[in-house]
Amino acid sequence: MMDLATRYMGLTLRNPLLASASPLSNTLDGVKRLADAGVAAIVLYSLFEEQVRQEAERNARLVDAGADSFAESLSYFPAGAQLETEPPRYLNLIERAAGAVQIPVIASLNGATPGGWTSYARAMQDAGAAAIELNIYSLPGDPHTSGRDVEQRHLDILQRVKDTVSVPVAVKLGPHFSSTGEIALRLDRAGADALVLFNRFLQPDVDPEQLTVVPAVDLSRPAEARLARTWISLLRHQVRASLAATTGVEEPADVVKYLLAGADVVMSASALLRHGPQYATVLLDGLTAWMRRKGYASVGELRGLLAVPADSDQAAYERAGYVRALRAANASLGPW
Repeated sequence: MMDLATRYMGLTLRNPLLASASPLSNTLDGVKRLADAGVAAIVLYSLFEEQVRQEAERNARLVDAGADSFAESLSYFPAGAQLETEPPRYLNLIERAAGAVQIPVIASLNGATPGGWTSYARAMQDAGAAAIELNIYSLPGDPHTSGRDVEQRHLDILQRVKDTVSVPVAVKLGPHFSSTGEIALRLDRAGADALVLFNRFLQPDVDPEQLTVVPAVDLSRPAEARLARTWISLLRHQVRASLAATTGVEEPADVVKYLLAGADVVMSASALLRHGPQYATVLLDGLTAWMRRKGYASVGELRGLLAVPADSDQAAYERAGYVRALRAANASLGPW
């Protein structure tokens, strides 16, 4: 019998396929459909730093509104205060989802600056989240911001959350660091339980007819997975943290490639959005079929087989692969 069980930041999972944060995990029904399709854990859609701040400001205004009234007025909120805002709704979803499915529910906090909003991670833990994923969406538009400041911001956010919760904490990274390997090592030493590679940033387009900037979020494609696979392969034997892949998963072969590179788990959003939650079954069945055909009885047997060896010169190893790729490309083109 094929053993797909795996471990991810201390959690025992039935297989290595996770549903990453997306509109599919925005409702209890969506969470149930994903779990029924076979994913091993679900990352809920992200709660944003701005939403937490707005909630805090709103509550402060409501309290101030009754401060000069009779003392008993401090025990209630003005009319309209009972309307459910996003942070309480998010906690309610965590609680209901954790009680409705038999797999870990991972909460996601999306922010860019250290601050009091990170304390909301404790409320997520108390609501039943099995882990917290920090989706640090920080694209420094200010040219005076140094690369070291950007890196330190990631470390500060991680540390504040780790000081607040006892559940595992993952950090979802973008690919645009001057030294991705070094920030990965620093986050690992700072206590990150997992590194999720890679976050995809909003890339707005320009409408030349309307003369406007158009926001756009495109679903990922398999070709985009190469960068994440490269870094997972390089980091496999360098960090203690679990490694999660989260870009360009469309076919079962993409899941296999990530595992061979060294990923502990493989996350999917785009494929599940394109084909529906039930597509998770297609990805898992394809993984099982490949393992059977190749003679692997467990995921552990194949994980990291193609990762960069621990004792190698990583820069030279990557450079050698680059040279081989160029030679192969030149050979395929033939004489000019």
